[in-house]
Amino acid sequence: MRPVAEKRADAARGSEFAVLLRRVREAGLLEPAVPQYITHTAVTVGLLLGCYALLIGLGDSWWTLGIAVALAALFAQFAFLGHDAGHKQIFASRKANHVYGALVGNLLIGVSIGWWTSNHNKHHAHPNTEDADPDIMGILAHSGARARMASGVKRLVVRHQGVLFFPMLTLEGLSLRISSWRGVLRWPIPNRGWEAALLASHALGYLLLVFLVLSPVKALVFVAVHQALFGLYMGTTFAPNHKGMAVLSADDTTGHLRKQVLTSRNVLGGRLLDTAFGGLNYQVEHHLFPSMPRPHLRRAQPMVAAYCAEIGLPYRATGFVASYREALGHLHAVGKEAGRAPSA
Repeated sequence: MRPVAEKRADAARGSEFAVLLRRVREAGLLEPAVPQYITHTAVTVGLLLGCYALLIGLGDSWWTLGIAVALAALFAQFAFLGHDAGHKQIFASRKANHVYGALVGNLLIGVSIGWWTSNHNKHHAHPNTEDADPDIMGILAHSGARARMASGVKRLVVRHQGVLFFPMLTLEGLSLRISSWRGVLRWPIPNRGWEAALLASHALGYLLLVFLVLSPVKALVFVAVHQALFGLYMGTTFAPNHKGMAVLSADDTTGHLRKQVLTSRNVLGGRLLDTAFGGLNYQVEHHLFPSMPRPHLRRAQPMVAAYCAEIGLPYRATGFVASYREALGHLHAVGKEAGRAPSA
């Protein structure tokens, strides 16, 4: 039998999150923020329609590449809204959140809300966990053990992953679309027919608009610039969140509070940075309370940081530049392990 002291320590750790949850709930930070989301949605949709109108107005001109840049940023903002809907942050009803997510995700930017939610929930359940978190099971290595296992082309990529990271992000937009179609066609997600119809409507409408307005060469360049920058934007908002933080083994039994805090990093700045990151810069708070509406994360941050200090739990928050220095430094250091013999 385990000593009584150990059992009491486990019970105390299990109650740590309950204390924080009570404080957050009493502060009203888990209450809906529907008016803020309606305003944000209306502004973003208005800007999207304005960009499309300007594209038509400019016609067959290389100046339309400026619109491709603006659309990359707007698509990312819709992706953030779809992300929030997937976490049920916007409406009280699961169905309302799903419909909203399908409209802003599938229809407006061509990313499946059903696939995204299913995949992303696995990440939240097992953040930075080997063989469990889909976000660290791609071609990059986040631990020395994973790097040493790489072979062939993957070993070459891992060895230089710190340098290749940003160029590879330009393919993230394409990856999101391929994964969306694969999820809709193969995964047991609900409403697959409707999701597929909305994805097809987006693809058809987007390509028709671009190729009817622009010459074939300009249209291809427009699409390439737009999708590459969309992927780069999305990737740069994800990168500082977990890279360089603790990587857990699949059999790790760390409790919810400590697991989420130790594997996450905040990026602090002003409200402009909050908007640019879609609130994901408050990664610690978001992971602890996934359903907390984005407008409340900024208010929750000092409360969570103070509580972590109170219980002696390391809480990582940095500035924008420092977050990338840590994330890329970690990828570079891990990459050096590629090709080395596995540890005994």
